[in-house]
Amino acid sequence: MVSKVLTLNHISVKGLERLPREGYEIASEFTHPDAILLRSHKLQVEEIPETVMAIARAGAGVNNIPVTQCTERGIPVFNSPGANANAVKELVAAALLLGSRGIIDGIQYVQTLNETQDEALLNKALESQKKQFKGSELVGKTLGVVGLGAIGSLVAEMALTFGMKVIGYDPALSIDAAWRLSSRVRKADALSALFASCDFISLHLPMLEATRGLVNAELLAGIKPGTCLLNFARQEIVDSTAINKALDGDILRKYITDFPAPGLINRDNVILMPHIGASTEEAEDNCAIMAADQLRDFLETGNIRNSVNFPSLELDLVEGFRLAITNENVPKILGSILAILADENINVCDMLNKSRDAIAYNLIDVSNIPSEQVLEQMRTLEGVINVRLIG
Repeated sequence: MVSKVLTLNHISVKGLERLPREGYEIASEFTHPDAILLRSHKLQVEEIPETVMAIARAGAGVNNIPVTQCTERGIPVFNSPGANANAVKELVAAALLLGSRGIIDGIQYVQTLNETQDEALLNKALESQKKQFKGSELVGKTLGVVGLGAIGSLVAEMALTFGMKVIGYDPALSIDAAWRLSSRVRKADALSALFASCDFISLHLPMLEATRGLVNAELLAGIKPGTCLLNFARQEIVDSTAINKALDGDILRKYITDFPAPGLINRDNVILMPHIGASTEEAEDNCAIMAADQLRDFLETGNIRNSVNFPSLELDLVEGFRLAITNENVPKILGSILAILADENINVCDMLNKSRDAIAYNLIDVSNIPSEQVLEQMRTLEGVINVRLIG
């Protein structure tokens, strides 16, 4: 059986090559696709046909995907966390340098000397004006890293190699992330404490309702004077109005972000980039490869890795057939499913069940193939969202 994968953006060839031609048909137009692979396309609910079993984004954020509606329909949404981490880290390194030295102003000044043909006069002009572009070194300065996931942990390590002191804050720090961090990264107990003690602050948080407008007037009021704030996470994490007021009042020295917003353009103390954090060939390749691999694994085995709305669940498929079942996370549904199999004398070889919030996901390996009638019995159970036969 050939699976149809709809692509809604340009996807790296290296990613598409992970879906072999003998098993996959890939196109930018399909009436009834089995899966969707995209990057930044703003996916609408009406764009998701009933045949779609999974959606994968070649990138970390999924705010362009209607995740809630996908969950209700039993569609796992995959992302690619960490695949673009190095690209963002390197841009943050550039931002730290731009925020500490008069690099941009100096470059712009040199461009004004384009009509000076006498080298001696040019050098004299440069020597007389270069003092206005004097900055400071990063060595010995303190960087606060808010969010210590795949990107934030790399930024913290990079800053240590610059000779900076690093303070980290992440109330949801995972064990894996903690292992990645150097013991030289000090942990802040509160976000306000970090803001009050750092020369530079770099944001690396996901966009959630809990993080929307997190950097607000109240938080900025307690910031260390002369601080430079970097936002390479998401625009909505900061309150742009509060940023402007903090800049106007010299509370904040400089704001550097990958997310331009009205009111921030053409400010001398703001550096704006056009959302290029992950715009490297390597990052695009890595994201596409990760997204395609996860999509293929789900379509062929039902396994789930890096889903933003389904539990992580992996079970080796050794032999026989597999049922992948999504249901509401309420009691007795799994028991009813197993009872249907028992009534049909279908032996269960292996099974794994996990839940996440309002849904549960099950992989059930059986020794012989269930009939369409058995599958329909399961689909009609109250609380069952979808049933898929694999193998």
